[in-house]
Amino acid sequence: MSVATLPALASAAPARLTPGPALLTLTGELAHSNRGPFDPVRDQMMRKQKISFDKAFSLDFGALLALPAVGIRPTLEYDGKPHALRGPLLLDVVAASGTRLRDDGKLLLRAVDGYAVALPVAQARAQRFIVATHLDGKPMALGGLGPLWAVYDADAFPEMAARPVAERFGACPWALYHIEVTG
Repeated sequence: MSVATLPALASAAPARLTPGPALLTLTGELAHSNRGPFDPVRDQMMRKQKISFDKAFSLDFGALLALPAVGIRPTLEYDGKPHALRGPLLLDVVAASGTRLRDDGKLLLRAVDGYAVALPVAQARAQRFIVATHLDGKPMALGGLGPLWAVYDADAFPEMAARPVAERFGACPWALYHIEVTG
């Protein structure tokens, strides 16, 4: 290719990017799915955590970034300092599957290490949980708190802010990769 063809390529419509690997998989009572059933070869971590499903809805990093983002600034237990976290609301992530949630429903949030939290939908709504994709302006890496973290601004709720910082985030699995929707 010559340098003379570069301007023509630059003005051409961008090619459609292939979706990236799924970072978050939703299962359970979903309105729509975009992937097939549990695959014991492809879904190794889910197999080890005894998760199975007939249908699922998966999101890659681009799909999560395409949702409206919210910023929060909670004091984190890891260093006792406020940090900027950004990502879509947890309920908006579930809504991306077309699913309407009832306040009496639950979301079972699972982390890659097997940690799981049954979070009432009403709590997720009231505390405005987000699926954080960025910490202090940078994407979160696997091996740290990411790449996804279900979290809320504990400092914004007096009953939580009054607790020691180490007791504020028990409902917030980092390295989130799976959400099971019930009710």
